[in-house]
This record gives sequence, C-alpha cells and structure tokens, in this order.
Amino acid sequence: MATDTHPGKAGAGAAGPGLRRLLLDNGALTALIVLLVAMSLLSGDFLTTQNLLNVGVQAAVTAILAFGVTFVIVSAGIDLSVGSVAALSATVLAWAATSAGVPVVLAVLLAVATGIACGFVNGALVAYGKLPSFIATLAMLSIARGLSLVISQGSPIAFPDSVSVLGDTLGGWLPVPVLVMIAMGLITALVLARTYLGRSMYAIGGNEEAARLSGLRVKKQKLAIYALSGLFAAVAGIVLASRLTSAQPQAAQGYELDAIAAVVIGGASLAGGVGKASGTLIGALILAVLRNGLNLMSVSAFWQQVVIGVVIALAVLLDTLRRKAGSGAAAGAGSSAGPGSPGSGRGGAVKAGLALVCVAAVIAAVTFFNSGSSGGNTRIGMSLSTLNNPFFVQMKAGAQAEAKAAGIDLTVTDAQNDASQQANQLQNFTSSGVDSIIVNPVDSDAVGPAVRGADEAGIPVIAADRGVNKADTATLVASDNVAGGKLAAKALADKLGGRGSIVVLQGTAGTSASRERGAGFAAGIKAYPGIKVVATQPADFDRTKGLDVMTNLLQGHPGITGVFAENDEMALGAVKALGTKAGKSVSVVGFDGTPDGLKAVGTGTLYASVAQQPKELGRIAVRNAVRAAEDKKVAGTVKVPVKVVTRQNVADFS
Repeated sequence: MATDTHPGKAGAGAAGPGLRRLLLDNGALTALIVLLVAMSLLSGDFLTTQNLLNVGVQAAVTAILAFGVTFVIVSAGIDLSVGSVAALSATVLAWAATSAGVPVVLAVLLAVATGIACGFVNGALVAYGKLPSFIATLAMLSIARGLSLVISQGSPIAFPDSVSVLGDTLGGWLPVPVLVMIAMGLITALVLARTYLGRSMYAIGGNEEAARLSGLRVKKQKLAIYALSGLFAAVAGIVLASRLTSAQPQAAQGYELDAIAAVVIGGASLAGGVGKASGTLIGALILAVLRNGLNLMSVSAFWQQVVIGVVIALAVLLDTLRRKAGSGAAAGAGSSAGPGSPGSGRGGAVKAGLALVCVAAVIAAVTFFNSGSSGGNTRIGMSLSTLNNPFFVQMKAGAQAEAKAAGIDLTVTDAQNDASQQANQLQNFTSSGVDSIIVNPVDSDAVGPAVRGADEAGIPVIAADRGVNKADTATLVASDNVAGGKLAAKALADKLGGRGSIVVLQGTAGTSASRERGAGFAAGIKAYPGIKVVATQPADFDRTKGLDVMTNLLQGHPGITGVFAENDEMALGAVKALGTKAGKSVSVVGFDGTPDGLKAVGTGTLYASVAQQPKELGRIAVRNAVRAAEDKKVAGTVKVPVKVVTRQNVADFS
C-alpha cells in the first residue's frame, strides 16, 4: 500500500543525510573543513577576519592559474607552462609601460595577448604538431621563462601604479586579488557549465575519438582550451606583480605544480572528463590554509614541506576512496540504489573519517615536535630568503641561539627564494601580531608592500643581510658588502699580479647583496687596468648554477686566469667546473666565508673568500628586534665587519 510523505517532514529528515551526502561527494570540501577546524584549534591567531583575508589573498594567484589549468585537465591534457607564462606576461606589461613608454591600457592588453599567444602555441603544438601536452608545455615553460629574463635583463621591473591597485584593498580591508579570484572562478564555472566550449572539454576528456566522430572539431577546440589557460596565466601574473609592485622575471617558479595539485585535490581526474571550478577553488584554498596555518603554528620550515605533501596526498586519497565507495555501493544496490540510500558510501564514510583523522594527526604531531619556535614571551618572526644555502642556515642558527638564550619566541620561515611566498609569510606574521619581524629579503623591492603593512600595524621590521626598498625598517643589520667587494677585487688582482682575464658570477638579480658586492668589486677592479672582465653572468647564489654557468663560460673564454663569485656557493661550483685548473692556473675568490668555502680555501682550490659572520649577523638581528619591540632606540644601520680569508689565515676562522 502506498503511503504519502509530508513535504515538510521529508525536508527536515533529509537535512542530516543531505549534509552527509554533500561531504561524502566532496572529499576536498570535507578536508578543507577539517583543516579549518584543526588550524583554529591549534592556533588562536588563525580564525580572525584579517587572517582569513590573508588566506584568500595567498590563494588568489594559485587559484587563478588553477582555473586555467582546469580547462586543460578536463580535456585530458596538462599545462606545465602557466607559471612561466604568468611571469612573462607581467614582465611584458612592466617593460611596455616603463621602458617602451606604451600607455598602460595598451600594456595590459599586450600582456594578456602574450598569455593568449603562449597558450595558442601550446595548443598548436598539441593539436597540429601531435606533441604530448607534457612535452609541448614543458618547452613553453623554458621559452617563456627565458623571454622574461631576456626582456628584463634578469632584474625586476617596477610595476605601473595604476595597475598595482590590483594588489591593494577596497575600503582598506577587502583585498582586490580575492575579488579577481572570485571573478575568474565565476567565469570558469560559466565556461564549463554553460558554453559549447565547456561541453567540448568534457567530451574530449572523456573520449577524444568519440568526440571527433560525433562532429567536434577537436583540434580547434584544443587551440581555444590552451589559449584560455594562457589568458588565465596572464591575469595571475598581473595580480602577482601587482602584489609585489614589480615584475619579477623569476616569479611564479613551481606555481604550475601548485596549480595542478589544486585542480586534482579539487576532484578533477588527470585522465580527463572530470573537474569543476568550485573543486579547483577548494583545492587552492587547502594549499593556502596549510601554508598559512603552519606559519602561524611556528612549524619548522623543513617540516612544512613534509606536512604539505602528506596532506595533499591524503586529500586526494580521501576523494579516491569516496569515488570507489560510491561506485561499489551503486554496483551492490543495483539501479534501485539512489544517491541518498543508506548503504551507499557507508564504507567510504568510515575510510573518509580515518583519512581526516590522519590529516589532523599529522598537523598536531608536527606542531608538537616542531623546532621552529624557541619559546618565550616576546614573539619575533623571521623570514629568510632560503635555507638551501649554508650562509642562511648559519644565520638561522645564530638567531635561534640568541633567542634561546634570551627566552624569546622565535619563528623562522623559509621563503625558498620566492618573493610572493615571502610576502605571504610577512602578512602571516603581521596578522598574528608578533612583536617584531626580521626579514632577509628575496628581493629588496618586492618585499616593500608587505613591510609597509607591518609598519602600518605598528610592528618594527629588521632587515638582515639585504635592505628593503620603499618601506621603513627599524634597522639594517648587514655585512659591508660594498667594502667586501672592493676587498675581493684587491685580493684577486694582487694574486694575478695586476694582469689577466677574469669572469664574474653574479647572485640573484634584484637583491641588495648582489648589487652591492658587484658594485664594490667593479669599483675596486678599476684600479687595475691590466685586468679585463671578459664575462659577467648570473648564477643566482647557487652552487649547481655556478657549475653550469662556469662550464659554459669556459667554452668561450678558455684562457681566463681569475673568477670572482658573489658567494661561496657559486665559487665552489666554479671550482668544480675548473677542475685541476682551480688554484693553479685560475684563481677563484668567493664571498661569505661558509664552512665549505673555508675548507676549499684551506685546500687551495679556492684562493680566498671574503668572510662574513652569518651567525653573528643572526644574533645581532635578534638583539635589535627585541630592542625595537621594546621601543628602545636602535641604530639605523649595523655593519658586521668582513675580512679576506686566504690559506695563510684560514686557521683563525672556524
């Protein structure tokens, strides 16, 4: 006998199961909710309006890139070039509006056209060149990054003020990047759900051959799909450069992986045919929440990489388990099993719960065992440009030793040579209300807006090793890089007897350390007209790049007799490239006095190093940060002495 169900009662009874079904059908959403709850419980600074807005800003660039990548992944492709295309588009805009004198509106259109053109080339290579999307976009990744460096000559370019408003706020509180992210998300959802092109993406991703046989012009559709991805990359690049008030030729490195991760975390399938804008947004927010929360919880910079990787894997695993549970329930119940039937997804719910417990457990465990905080009352945040360099590792050690001795709560973060990530870290420190901030800038110009934000919040900022441009700092604690460069020039010239051909390996473009060391060396070497600088090339303070660049330079200049590298890491790379020539026919001078550098000086393969005292620099930075936090007077500049170390006096240095 049939019975009627009262609509009101049905609706009320379905509320609980409806929410349960929503969470089971959206694994990424469930993971995001659990992360939000976990972060709120673990950090009292997380669940504030300002910090949540910070999370939105920090997710914006990744989300915009990921929206574009969603189109490609839904159509069973991949786009590895979006980070480089974003950097190229921003560089084109800045160069056109400043150096070329193009009106800003036209410069913006040119930047967008650049992104579309890069995407169009990707699409042509895939559709008509029959290249795998992985190979085609990998090639564009290199091409776009190279063009960005060529146009900018490796140095950041100031962004037009009229465009930089995209990195500001409306009404003093609503971030424009968040609004752009929402707008691009709505456009993505509209394209996927309401347009012929969007339906074509799902058809091509589901079965490309079937789509072609059904009458779809697959090749032309792919051109449009990749062009759309390029367009979104251009918008992301403009937003990123607006936040940093400068176009960085090395910006957005590795962002393509974050974008792909966000799309996959959001429920899209790399096999194609599945994906949606809302899922991609959730995936980008998960990554932003993780990085923000781990910063606030003082999790060690090294452990952060582990946690982010584990949680990404668990989030995808959760969604996979949900899909398997759903398909298994459907098979067992037959056609009568509806989406809300009690049996469907019951096993998946248990597994999902276990996965979510793992997410929270990983965060809690790492927070418990983390070594990023020293414990104490005065809270200081320290953002280092990279911990993939012995100099900054020693600076961190000195800072932590001083903080421990003084009972200071010190949180150290690693920007991984990413100016945008460093800006995020400084925003997180500001919103958490630390007493003072120490920053070792990735780029002296790009860090300016974030430092100004700390200034407005009344938080004193100490610049360490490198200065900050266009913002006020309480003090600059640094070695005298100009004097060090001059000492290096004199040491090398004396070793060569005032005659010879030398090459110079430069550090990361845009950093004050590279500029000052280079300027000091150039000024010092002018006193020796018999010495000719035959080549000057950047190697980004990196040993591997120093090896590669030096190897290449030797092909064109086999007769060189000297090398000056703006840090020991590049100098050691040059020593490796020189082989038996190092210390014999070619003299190499480095800078920093790192343990590996001093060891090479002792063996004679490195002639000299201009020794800094990174541990002392870290200690002095913390002392000045404490004084600034207590409103005590600090000197505008604190110079840490440098000294040339050779084989004769290396024993005096540890």
